[in-house]
Amino acid sequence: MRIQNPSPARWLAAVLLPLLTACGPTDAGDALRALGEFQSGLITYYDADGTGNCLYDRTQNLDVAAIWIGQYQQSAICGACAEVEGPKGTLRVRIVDSCPDCTTPGHLDLSRQAFAKIADPVAGRVDVRWRLVTCEVQGPVRYRFKEGSSQYWTGIQVFNHRVPVTKLEYWKNSAWVAVNRESFNYFVEPRGMGTGPLRLRVTALDGQTLEDTLPGIVGDNTKIFDGAAQFKAN
Repeated sequence: MRIQNPSPARWLAAVLLPLLTACGPTDAGDALRALGEFQSGLITYYDADGTGNCLYDRTQNLDVAAIWIGQYQQSAICGACAEVEGPKGTLRVRIVDSCPDCTTPGHLDLSRQAFAKIADPVAGRVDVRWRLVTCEVQGPVRYRFKEGSSQYWTGIQVFNHRVPVTKLEYWKNSAWVAVNRESFNYFVEPRGMGTGPLRLRVTALDGQTLEDTLPGIVGDNTKIFDGAAQFKAN
């Protein structure tokens, strides 16, 4: 188990995370599995509030987890849902953070509350199996501009998605341009996306795509925008 606080270890993990994830997966066990494909794993727990390296807001629903850095995949796993089978039952958790103390593929660090639903907290560490599944979200995919975004530097977070998001592109000069995803779960275009409406295309882990058009970046550039649709639960 771990306690979530600004400890030196957690600060160091935040600094090293972009370096570690930039190296990419080191073996097949590191890669994101297809939806529905089980893998062996381990669960521990920590004092979670829904925040973390994925830069999501605090949440009342604490069925959340952090994942081993090797499977954090430069934040590609953020917002994904994992169905975990424990000794006391099965629970669906949402990935909101990387785990600096996890050491092996398949290691999930659940919130204290989530862990207690499927295993005895006294055990501390429990072997499980889990798989990625669709999330039970309400409404469409949503977008958030990062603080400081402008026509010259633009950061966009995609959230409230039913299926993990693997790519974001924007329309420029009659072509789709892929945007780099940073380890803090924002797609960042360091030269900006210009002025006027932004036409976006989002690709999910299973290949589904959604297209949306957002207003230009003006005024309150941290505003949240609803997309037009949601990924299907295949």
